Parts: sequence; structure tokens; C-alpha cells
Amino acid sequence: MCVCVCARVCVCVCVSGVMDAADPSPLRRFVVAKHSITSIFDQLLDFVKDGSAFVDEAWRGDDLGQVAVEEQSLEMQSCATKLSTIREVLLRRHMKVAFFGRTSNGKSTVINAMLRDRVLPSGIGHTTNCFLRVEGTDGDEAFLTAEASNERRSITTVNQLAHALHMDPTLDSGSLVKVFWPKSRCALLRDDLVLMDSPGTDVTLELDSWIDKFCLDADVFVLVGNAESTLMNTEKLFFHKVSERISKPNIFILHNRWDASVSEPDYIEEVRKQHLDRCVSFLAEELKVVGLDEAPGRIFFVSAKEVLSSRMQRAQGMPETGEPGGALAEGFNERLREFQMFERTFEEFISQSAVKTKFEQHTVRAWQITEAIKAVMDAINIASADRKIFCLEEREDQRDRLDFVRGQINRLSDNVKERIRKLTDDVAAKVAAALSDQIRSLPVLVEEFRSDFNPTQETVELYKTKLLQHVEERMVGCLAHRCSVSVLRDIRDAQSHMIDSVRPLLSLCVQEQLSAPSTSFELTYDLGLAALCADFHENIEFQFSLGWTALVTRFIGAANAKRALSGSDPRLQESSAFKDEMVVSIATGLVSVTSRASMTVLVIGGVVWRSVGWRIIALSLSLYGLLYLYEKLTWTNVSRERALKQQFVEHAAHRLRAIIPITSSACSQQVYKELTSTFSRLTQRVDLSEAELEGNIRQLSFRIQRLENIQRRSKAFRNRATELETQLEAFSVQYLQGN
Repeated sequence: MCVCVCARVCVCVCVSGVMDAADPSPLRRFVVAKHSITSIFDQLLDFVKDGSAFVDEAWRGDDLGQVAVEEQSLEMQSCATKLSTIREVLLRRHMKVAFFGRTSNGKSTVINAMLRDRVLPSGIGHTTNCFLRVEGTDGDEAFLTAEASNERRSITTVNQLAHALHMDPTLDSGSLVKVFWPKSRCALLRDDLVLMDSPGTDVTLELDSWIDKFCLDADVFVLVGNAESTLMNTEKLFFHKVSERISKPNIFILHNRWDASVSEPDYIEEVRKQHLDRCVSFLAEELKVVGLDEAPGRIFFVSAKEVLSSRMQRAQGMPETGEPGGALAEGFNERLREFQMFERTFEEFISQSAVKTKFEQHTVRAWQITEAIKAVMDAINIASADRKIFCLEEREDQRDRLDFVRGQINRLSDNVKERIRKLTDDVAAKVAAALSDQIRSLPVLVEEFRSDFNPTQETVELYKTKLLQHVEERMVGCLAHRCSVSVLRDIRDAQSHMIDSVRPLLSLCVQEQLSAPSTSFELTYDLGLAALCADFHENIEFQFSLGWTALVTRFIGAANAKRALSGSDPRLQESSAFKDEMVVSIATGLVSVTSRASMTVLVIGGVVWRSVGWRIIALSLSLYGLLYLYEKLTWTNVSRERALKQQFVEHAAHRLRAIIPITSSACSQQVYKELTSTFSRLTQRVDLSEAELEGNIRQLSFRIQRLENIQRRSKAFRNRATELETQLEAFSVQYLQGN
């Protein structure tokens, strides 16, 4: 057994020398790993914040449909909150080693030796009465803070620190004082290492509260024992309680004050073996934190006081003697190398343990978060793709609908124009036929008129006015009776046909605004009889039926007879027809010849007298005179009224026949305007539907573009999550899965 121990020590010496000379501190592994995982979490946090904003935008875009839901947005926000919390925890993460042991076993001295300076009070008269947490600060001045206050109290020497600790009445064994030592004065503190000094395990029974308050986040525990005595039950009890709360804690055992074994060189190996066996049994069999083959590597025999003195002397440029001003103690170099081996082993263990315990859980959580984000982005991508397909199909339907509406309205316009043309032609024909019939029945209408008649000028004018009003009312009424009903029915049918034809081309909202055909349209017949008959002048003076004027009138007409009897030259009337001019010319010639050859008449009368006898002539003259007398006596107001009505009928009929085309055209124009205005209003509705379809198509196109953008962004976020997973995998392989 002695050979094995010596061999281990020799190997340790060689390895330690090489490590101190060339290899960097294993603690840098934790620093680099912390920087790496923090960088990954920084990227992941920014990524999740951007993803959360993206999901929130997609969720709140109501016009896009359910491409994202509120639960996804809340999940992204929750991920961002968790990552922010984890990142803050990572920034506070450090390697922590806790030193425990009985009072005056040299815990503070061991820490000072590791720090290569007298940082904590130690030695005769100095007993640690509370927990001291030593960590580095970037400043140049050392200071401390108490648990109950964040007030910084400056310290420049160990004596000041000891004085500050012992003079504070609020400090007890369960209190915590943080000592911040400049990193520039201690290399060990530059690598995020925290060293926790403690009161003796034999000063209190509140071990459970110690563990819960100060030990649960420790990466390594160092049990500092006294080489002059064996492990005590209080020390074992404490670590049993630690083992109950922490699964397989990393425990090192230092047998301090091993320099005392120099006084008994004959028993040194035997004592060492006894201590080693008991500690191996304690670690491997009682605590079961390591195996029997690994346990010896956790046990070291050192003299912290010698190491501290040696290192401080080296720092001051003095020869290393192990004691100030004294020669090197026997076995000092072996004990120094043993301490160095402890430091190296401790650094390797704490670095590996801290990386695993501090970062593994967060790495797994980050993995879970990236997987959750990938699931969210996949769901959004799928929902966006489905919604995009739906929008594409809907846009295609809208385009087909728009093409259909445009084609149908063009065909319908041609059909409606043709129908309106036919209907207006029918209306014109109906009105012309009805008006012709009314003109033929004009004598009956005039005969029906009854009113007081007197041959005075005022009475005759009033009579004619009433007659005109009566005739126009009756004619308009008859025209409306014969034409309006059928025309209005045809108009309603045409309007209904237009509405029924246009209705399928309209959107639902426009169809709801579509009303039934208007019933306010009425066909009006403006004959203007008063204007037509404004030039009517009656002739109600007595005229003998066998008089020369009457005979001429019967032969050539009243107007031509008047012109003939008045001697006017028909050749000067350019507006008369050629036939009328011929008749008037003949009659005028006859009258002229008669007036100039009265003697010829007498001669002819004499010839007749001699031919038929005077009796027949006398009888004829008597009958002629009696007839004249009869007509003269019967020429009353009734006769005058009848003559006026006859003259009015002739005049009005002539005038009305002239306006038949105008009146029928006016009625057909009314129908045309009504139908075209109806169709124009319907086409405006169709235009509204077309505009609505075009607007829907534009909205769908814009929506499709947004959905495509969401798809691209969701894929980009998913790819970014995969990249971060790759970084997490690389970190895990490099720091969590390696030895």
C-alpha cells in the first residue's frame, strides 16, 4: 500500500508540474461554456421575441382567418418570459465550492492558500462565526456586504475584515457575508468561482437550514479535517444530510495539518492508510457518492498553512521555506504537490460539475422551447397554406363570376335594347290606331257635348273653349282606356324580365336592395287640341243651300270656294296643292265669265222660257223661294250650333290626323325613357356588383400575398429554431456529454 501511495504522489508531482507550467486552468471551461450558452440564449431570446411579435401579428390579423390562435401567441410570450428569466439566471451562474469542517480545522486557511493571499481571517484568535462568500469584483477595492443590507463596507486588510466580522452583533452562524475581492489580485476569482467558508459544523445543530440556505447550489463540497484526529460524527452527519438533499454531491476530503506527521516519521504511512481507509469507506460505502476505485482520488493530505506561506513568499520574491523565516520543513514539497494536485483535481471536477449542473437543465429547457416554437411555426405554416389555397380558389371563383357577369350583362343589354325597340314600336302603333279611331268617332264626341249656345261673340268663344275641353278629355280618356292598361302591363312585364335577368348577376347584399318595379309611371297623351284648333273660325251666318256660294262650296270645298268667290289668284298660293289650284282656277273662270256675260244669261233664260213655258219657270221660282223662306225661318240657334259642331269636326279631324305620328311617337318615347331608365338603374346595380367583385379580388390577392409572407416568415423562424437547436446540440456535445 505504501508503494502505491508513493507512486501516486510521484505521478502527481510530475503531472502537477507540467500542468502548472503549460495547461490553462480547467475553470476556464466553465467560463467559456457560460459565455457560449449565454450567447445562445441571447440569440434565442431575440428570436423568440421576434417570433412572438410575428405570431401576435398573425393572430390579430382577423381578415386572414385562423392562421394563428391566441393560445399560440400566449405560448410564445410565455417562452420569451422563461428565456428572459433563464438568461438572468445564467448571468448570475458561477462555480461554487463550499468548505465545511469542525472549528479551527483550517477551512479559512485552505481558502487563503487557494487564493494565494490572506483574504479571510485565519490562525490563532480568528474563528469564522458566519458564512463567508468570497467572489471576485472587477473593481480595484475590496468590500463586503451583509445579508441584511446592501451597504458596501470597504476593507483593505485582513485585520479590517476580521474586525468588521467580529464587531457586527447581527451576525450569527446562519448569516451570510459576501466578500468581494479584486480579480486583479487573485487569478482564481477571475473564472466565476465562488468560495464559501462556513462556521464549524460543531457550533450549531441547525445543519438542515445551513444546507437549504447555502449548499443546494454548491458544485463541490470540501470537508476540511484535522490530520491529528479522525472524522467526527458531526462532520459525517452534516454530509449525510447533504447527500439526502443533493444526488451524489462532489465531495473532497482534505486532511489538513499533515505537516504534524513529520514528528512521527515511523508511523506516517500507517496513519495515512488509516485516514485513507476511513475516508474511502465514508465516501463509497456510507454516502455512496463515488465508487471504491474513485474514492482515493478525492482524499488529500495537505498543510494549508505551509502552502499559503510558501505562495506568499514567492509572491514577495522571497525563498520558499514553508514558514516565514524558517528552513523548508521535511516533506514540504510532497505536501505542496499534494495540495496542487487537489487544486487541479478540484478545478477539473468543479468545472465539469458546474457546467453540467448549471447549464444542462437550461439547455434541455431551451431545446423544449425551440421544439415548441417549431411546432407553433409548423402549425402557422400549415394553417397559412390551407388558408392560401382557400383564398386562391375563392379568388378564381370571383374572377370567373366577374367574367360571367360582364358577359351576361353585355348579352342582356343587346336583348333588352331589342325588346325595348319592339315594345316602343308596338306602343306607337297602338296609340296611332286608337287615335285614328277616336278621330273617326269625333262627330259622336262632339254631338255628346251640351252647353248653352248663343250667337254672340263672347258666348261662342266660351262655347268653343268648353267644346275643346270636352273633346280633349274624352279623347284622352278613350286613348288611356284603350292603350294605357295594355302598355303599362307590357312595361311591367318588361321591367320584371329585366329584374329577373339581372338578379342572378348581383351580389346578395345588392339583391337585398333590389326593389319591385315602380308603379308610379303613367302614360300621358298630350293632344294639345286647343293649340291645334286655335285658327278655327266658325261661319254660322245663314247661307241658302241652293245659293251660288253654297253650290260652289259643295263643289270645291269651303276654303277653295272662299278663295274662288273672292277672286284671288290661286297661282300666288305656293303652299296649295296642284289639284286644288286646278279646281279653283276652273271655278274662278266660271264666275268671271258669268259676271261678264249677264246678257248671255238673259238670252239663255229667254230660250228656256220659250222652251218650257212661263208656268214651269214660275213654279220653279216659287219652289226656290219657298225653300229659301223655309231655310231662313229654320235657321235658329240650334242650327247655328249644329253648323258650328260640323265645322269644328271637320277642322279638328283634319288637324288631329296631322299629329297622329307625333302623338304616337311621344307615347313610345315615354315608354322608351321609362324602360331605359329602369335598365340603367339595374346596370348601375350590376356595376356595383362588379366593383364589389373587383374589390374582393383585390382583397383576396392582398390576403394571399400576406399569407405567402406569413408562410415565408414561419419557415424562416422554423429554420432559425433548427439552427439554434444545432448550436445547442454542439454545446451539449462539447460541454455536457464529454468527460
